Amino acid sequence: MDERERSNDVSMEELKALVETAGGEVMGFVMQNRPTPDPGSFVGEGKVQEIKELAEANDCTLIVFDNELSPTQMRVLTEETGKNVLDRSGLILDIFAQRARTREGQLQVELAQYKYLLPRLTGMWSHLVRQTASGGPSPIGTRGPGETQLETDRRHIRRKIQKLEEELAQVRKIRTTQRRQREKNAMPVVALVGYTNAGKSTLLNCLTGSDIPANNRLFDTLDTTTRRLRIDETLEVLMSDTVGFIRKLPHHLIEAFKATLEELRYADVLIHVIDLSNPEWREQARITDELISQLKEDNTPVLRVYNKCDRYSGVLPHGDDVVCISAKSGEGTDVLIEKLSQLLDKGNRQVKLVLPYSAAGLVDILNREAAVLSTEYTDSGVEIECIVKPELFGRIKAYIPGYKEEKEDWED
Repeated sequence: MDERERSNDVSMEELKALVETAGGEVMGFVMQNRPTPDPGSFVGEGKVQEIKELAEANDCTLIVFDNELSPTQMRVLTEETGKNVLDRSGLILDIFAQRARTREGQLQVELAQYKYLLPRLTGMWSHLVRQTASGGPSPIGTRGPGETQLETDRRHIRRKIQKLEEELAQVRKIRTTQRRQREKNAMPVVALVGYTNAGKSTLLNCLTGSDIPANNRLFDTLDTTTRRLRIDETLEVLMSDTVGFIRKLPHHLIEAFKATLEELRYADVLIHVIDLSNPEWREQARITDELISQLKEDNTPVLRVYNKCDRYSGVLPHGDDVVCISAKSGEGTDVLIEKLSQLLDKGNRQVKLVLPYSAAGLVDILNREAAVLSTEYTDSGVEIECIVKPELFGRIKAYIPGYKEEKEDWED
């Protein structure tokens, strides 16, 4: 087993928080140290009995494992303990199912659930098939129709997965159209990423004056939330809050959430929010960095924003792409906005033009290639206020009332 997959006190505390987020109450926990998991029951036979006795003594209805269980292990543990058994992936999916609000988010959760269920459905039937194949009598309910039902269920789930993937592909198509519209309007995108509960939603609220729910619980944000932020007189950006990352995040869940996380691939800047008050912030930042590297474009700049710096007693991190803030109080956010301004400065200018009707053809060009803020038709011509890129500025500067070329220092 990969050392990073092993459970420890930190991951168990995180699992406890996940259970509470899902609406459960933790009555106790058990850990076992062994070189490799037991192929049949994940933990040893004696440990299974200990878990069973602990669950019965505390009147528990559910046993949750910190690692991902195979279909066979889940079935054996359920039979041996007489309780419902869930692994970390299943628990995360359950939380996602509770939290998703938009149709897109619900589609993504449903797709991940079916991909999680498919191999486990097979595992539920495999022990019956093996028993018959070894010469034993066919158990009641598995003769003919039983296996036919298995194949029917498999085909049904595969059809559902295909249908959901098609619907998500349509979502991506719509997002691409919206993205092109943003690019036409010269509207940069800034994506907030980070470990779950790092304070991304609080930061979005602080910067944009929004009132997005920002609670102290894991996976509080699932559906991408986007708000406008005015950086300065000539620059406005779209800020997207994305789902938080977590250790041992199921691979198929990342795949299912590509439609949401692809915002990272097309963002102009990523803000990696790190909870500096968490003792595990270095490990959380490493996990997030690994996932970011899979999803972002190579040349996308990343700002590391250390949140809750007012609750940190050590030496604050520093560097060119580092900002220390408190999203709750607003401390340091002015520095963050200044850094964003520097990263996003592409030489765009906000101008007011008066186009004579003889040059009205430029109106169409401006509508296509600039961010037009207002248009008014008057007796003297077309008055347009817009934000233009440097390559377009040279064509329209003659129509800026009172415009004069700036002289270089060496010119008289």
